[in-house]
Amino acid sequence: MILRRMLWPLLSLVVVIAVWYLFEGFWDRQLFSAAQGRVCVNLSADQANAWLREHPETQVLDVRSVGEFSGGALPKAINISIGDAAFDSKVGALDKAKPVLVYCAGGFRSRKAVAKLKELGFQNIQHIHRGYMSWKRDA
Repeated sequence: MILRRMLWPLLSLVVVIAVWYLFEGFWDRQLFSAAQGRVCVNLSADQANAWLREHPETQVLDVRSVGEFSGGALPKAINISIGDAAFDSKVGALDKAKPVLVYCAGGFRSRKAVAKLKELGFQNIQHIHRGYMSWKRDA
């Protein structure tokens, strides 16, 4: 009896998760395509760590809230919250020719930031898939 009552909520949860992963995959295929002469890639935390070691000139952009940022961040990170009304102008002050590594807590807000960075003309965008939470776990 208990198993029967738990079956539908469990099945619903599995369906929601599956739909999210399908949506995320579609979104990523669209978002991480780059125009000629530009780079836009989705990196694991380990790949991002290696990228930063090999490219110390990279601008590290944390798009989480100030409160989240104060709880810990990547080395040399600049905090410009995606929720900030002046996000475009603040990010626009960064060097568009230098690589930028962008992240948030779990990857959703930073994906929105990647779209903005592409619109603003950044040439080399690196993104941490699954965000800071994956960095803390893998680093």
